[in-house]
Amino acid sequence: MTTAQTGASVEIFARAPVVHAPEIVVTVPTFRRPEQVLDTLRSLVQQRTKRPFAVIVMENETTEGAGAKAAAAMFQDGSLQGLVILAHERGNCCAYNAGFVTALEEFPSARAIAIIDDDELADPDWLEEMAACADRLDADIVGGPQVPVFAEAEHEAWRTHPVFSPPYEETRKVDALYSSGNLFIRRRVLEAMPRPYLDLKFNFLGGGDSDFLSRARQKGFQLAWCAEAVVRETVPARRLEADWIRARSLRNGVISTLVEKKKRAGETAGNMKVFAKSLALLGLSPLRGLRRFVATRSCSIGMYPVYVGLGRVMAEFGYMNEQYREPEKN
Repeated sequence: MTTAQTGASVEIFARAPVVHAPEIVVTVPTFRRPEQVLDTLRSLVQQRTKRPFAVIVMENETTEGAGAKAAAAMFQDGSLQGLVILAHERGNCCAYNAGFVTALEEFPSARAIAIIDDDELADPDWLEEMAACADRLDADIVGGPQVPVFAEAEHEAWRTHPVFSPPYEETRKVDALYSSGNLFIRRRVLEAMPRPYLDLKFNFLGGGDSDFLSRARQKGFQLAWCAEAVVRETVPARRLEADWIRARSLRNGVISTLVEKKKRAGETAGNMKVFAKSLALLGLSPLRGLRRFVATRSCSIGMYPVYVGLGRVMAEFGYMNEQYREPEKN
């Protein structure tokens, strides 16, 4: 596969001996998490569905390839159908793009692609709930909750922080989705969207998924949320530190500006409208933050809209908080 198609050169590392034509392909990007990706794959083995599915693991650390080596055995012994690929060019978007293109080319009969990250465990009914919701609501793309799992019971209070809480609470059609960590995409979406699917300028910033979903909605595809399709995301202790929360909040603001700029690219004075909105949100953020603080008694939750507002404005001056540049700190 070419770099133009995927944003990364791709090599097949391992393949199941027999792969029947799947209805769904589940893609799993991984980077330096060999033990965790095995846990993710084991949760896929436990799926309760009659829909045939295959799995593609996209290894994005190809020097040591620890995740690929760990995952390969589960395909070679037939525990899972599918394959493991090496996405040689580093970056979040490159890994996802490699998985999408491989899914389309290797499995021409597949009608949908699902995504789960390598720090997540799928509930046993996850895949069936996703597919059933897409059918029931006639949706092209379905998102679901990434429920945080904290190491200590005392950290459960963080569940309500905007960085960790889901954007919706009930199953329904929605106007926007923001994350690829728990996602179901019909094949027709990928066949209609330009390649590379995720814009490579988001490779180390994050937000390529949010931008892709925004563009898909603009193109007329229907989005939905499935509250019952749960994956559980391991939250390491470092993500509860004040500097990580601050950096992620600023980053969310930056992504918001960049995605909106692309959305308004064809409008007269589109960039000016985005800048004006950013200034307005920053101006209102202390009041919004105060309201959140009064409601939750959490300074971190209260500061969230302030940091997002700052991130939106800082993006106008070229600020890019590329948290994925140093994955060990992410």
